[in-house]
Amino acid sequence: MNDIEPERPRDEEAVARFVERFALLMTEGGMQRMAARVFALIMASPEGAHTAAEIAQRLDISPAAVSGAVRYLTELRLIVRDREPGQRRDVFRIGELFWYDTMARKNRAVTDLLAVAAEGVAVLGPGTPAGHRMLVTQDFLTHMTTELPKLLDRWRAERAAG
Repeated sequence: MNDIEPERPRDEEAVARFVERFALLMTEGGMQRMAARVFALIMASPEGAHTAAEIAQRLDISPAAVSGAVRYLTELRLIVRDREPGQRRDVFRIGELFWYDTMARKNRAVTDLLAVAAEGVAVLGPGTPAGHRMLVTQDFLTHMTTELPKLLDRWRAERAAG
């Protein structure tokens, strides 16, 4: 699982198509379009990192578009801003456990939704159609907030075990 093979020659056209396809799926999932393209590019890069200038060049976008996208991605903590020793330019890289961190944050957001769903059941009445929908939502979110931390812990333990 942790075996990383050496870099092999890349078909840059195929990589560019992959980046756009990956970005499209992220966009369909709710991410901003430009941020999705930047995220996909960094994910697909051998180093897992690019400067703003490299991002602009590779995606053929403006520096302003790069700035907005990396701001959004760093706020979500999908990428981190870093600086190589002795360099003046920022480098944007993928964090080691970014999916784990993202899912953990989502679980906190689900906890907030759970509280609102419970309020909805009380306000709408559990016997009404709207209240029943809130009750089903509450049941599902309760299950998710219970199971997701266990799943994340198991993944982390399996990853640490190698």
